Amino acid sequence: KGKCPEDGWDESTIELFLHELAIMDSNNFLGNCGVGEREGRVVSGLVARRHYRLIHGIGRSGDISAVQPKAAGSSLLNKLTNSVVLDIIKLAGVRTVANCFVVPMATGMSLTLCFLTLRHKRPKAKYIIWPRIDQKSCFKSMITAGFEPVVIENALEGDELRTDLEAVEAKIKALGAENILCVHSTTSCFAPRVPDRLEELAVICANYGIPHIVNNAYGVQSSKCMHLIQQGARVGRIDAFVQSLDKNFMVPVGGAIIAGFNEAFIQEISKMYPGRASASPSLDVLITLLSLGTSGYKKLLKERKEMFSYLKKELKKLADNHNERLLKKTHNPISLAMSLKNLDESNDAAVTQLGSMLFTRQVSGARVVPCGSVQTVNNYTFKGFMSHANDYPCAYLNAASAIGIKKQDVDVFLKRLDKCLKTFGKEAKQVKSINDISDSNAATEQLED
Repeated sequence: KGKCPEDGWDESTIELFLHELAIMDSNNFLGNCGVGEREGRVVSGLVARRHYRLIHGIGRSGDISAVQPKAAGSSLLNKLTNSVVLDIIKLAGVRTVANCFVVPMATGMSLTLCFLTLRHKRPKAKYIIWPRIDQKSCFKSMITAGFEPVVIENALEGDELRTDLEAVEAKIKALGAENILCVHSTTSCFAPRVPDRLEELAVICANYGIPHIVNNAYGVQSSKCMHLIQQGARVGRIDAFVQSLDKNFMVPVGGAIIAGFNEAFIQEISKMYPGRASASPSLDVLITLLSLGTSGYKKLLKERKEMFSYLKKELKKLADNHNERLLKKTHNPISLAMSLKNLDESNDAAVTQLGSMLFTRQVSGARVVPCGSVQTVNNYTFKGFMSHANDYPCAYLNAASAIGIKKQDVDVFLKRLDKCLKTFGKEAKQVKSINDISDSNAATEQLED
């Protein structure tokens, strides 16, 4: 049926299935006589076993989704993977998605492929409207495709950074719709930035006849992000949305899913990919989804949501204990942020030092964001880089509840963070004590004079 099974398969069943696919490829035929330049020859048995002898890759020179006659098994693997992934995207909340395919590139290059496909449809266009998100790969994806990003600064609403819709529309009018390749929006992001106002952006794109590409990097695991995409497509225009395999399905880095609501356009993107492609990302995600089944994947999504609530509650307690606060945000369903105002005010280098301390204590993924850092990416200078704004009011620390996170991860993180903050607290008291003594000595000297 081309759908993900409800109950996961055991490992021996999956291996049997993969071996059955592999013996359909010509390089594994007993009497095969190969006289071409690409015959699926692999000199290392270890490498052959690592890939289950599925050596030919996927696609043909003109289309990554095309069937290879000499690689029936690999082609079937590719078709099944795309079908199963489509089923999971629907299950996760984008019910009207029409087509998708797995591409052996991470999110940034997959976005580039989407932009290059749009180039042929809009030959006069040179700009991409981009509500700012401080993440290098999505910015570079536009530069690599040969377009000029038009950065739209976010609007500060309370603690949250949200899409400035008026600025987007004003820029479209100023540049001219025909000169704009697309609007490049984002769902999953680090707090205090929140997902873009996708519904409103989709309506603007529909009204001005401008394509809309969504960076949904780790949004499949969030029902909120997937709902925004579904609603955006319902009320306006979304041409394609791109998501990472490793972030959403816990497989090695190296693959992404390009999906959309117009089957023909998604096929155009797959035909834009030059040459054949590695089957490894498709193989990894198919094995994973067959082992989980829809019930297993739904369970992971449910656990992630529960851990988000737990992390939010416990991080708030810790923030209160250290006279900091959990930044208020209602629109980001994955990432949280805690202020580091006291740390920042006591010592300019303390915020960055906290990040180093956490990393050396084996806390990975937490981001410590100081105020006012400046970074240049491809000749564009970002003020306040990493905070998604030129002048965010305070320094802060990020933590995310992503798929696969366990209660133990949250507890250990909070314990180590608490210990680090207490260390800074002691140092601050010692400095204050030294300053008090110094002030007292100065006062005594004045009296003696």
